[in-house]
Amino acid sequence: MSFDEVCEQLRALARPEAIEGMARVGITPAHALGVSMPDPRALARRIGRDHELALRLWSEGWRETRILASLVSDPKPATPDLLDHWAADFDNWEVCDQCCMNLFERTPFAWNEAPEWSGRGEEFIKRAGFVLMARLAYAGHKASDTDYEPFLAAIAREAADGRNSVKKAVNWALRDIGKRNPALCARAVAVAELVHAQGSPSARWIATDALRELRSDAVQRRLSRVQGK
Repeated sequence: MSFDEVCEQLRALARPEAIEGMARVGITPAHALGVSMPDPRALARRIGRDHELALRLWSEGWRETRILASLVSDPKPATPDLLDHWAADFDNWEVCDQCCMNLFERTPFAWNEAPEWSGRGEEFIKRAGFVLMARLAYAGHKASDTDYEPFLAAIAREAADGRNSVKKAVNWALRDIGKRNPALCARAVAVAELVHAQGSPSARWIATDALRELRSDAVQRRLSRVQGK
């Protein structure tokens, strides 16, 4: 499918009435067509992997072309420079998260980029660092517990950042690391307690919410089953 054909299909799927609702949840309305998320996913399945098309779609700059770019891009030819370039273009949480889930976490560079980006000042690059941590905890089945220590250190260091998109990603990373296994749960609980003691509003919120989930009966039962295998 050509670039022009893809753009034509996205424009045909546009829902201008949805843009106002997107703006209310922090999605940049000036760069959105209002296409519902299932539509780019269906279109991506028809296209398949096409890295060159992904590069063109990203350069187009719309919410929908960038989400579709993340879906059809190929992790194999991706480079650290590409990840850095795309991350520098993030202007809302949705494109950030879609790129992390659809492409970035599938590259071998994610483990290095996550802690590096977590210390950046730009809001959505920083969020991307913590989203990657959450995703690598969720999907990184072959990782050792020690692989997550730099992530936990970054969580403790950055918990005072009160920007909503950042603190929610920090919390997400902490919870998903803690849900991997009993040992990491104990580490995550210890980090959460240290974070809570920092005293800032964002640190207290991150820690309280994470502790509530990690200490819940549902999580503890699941971790007991993991330990018993």
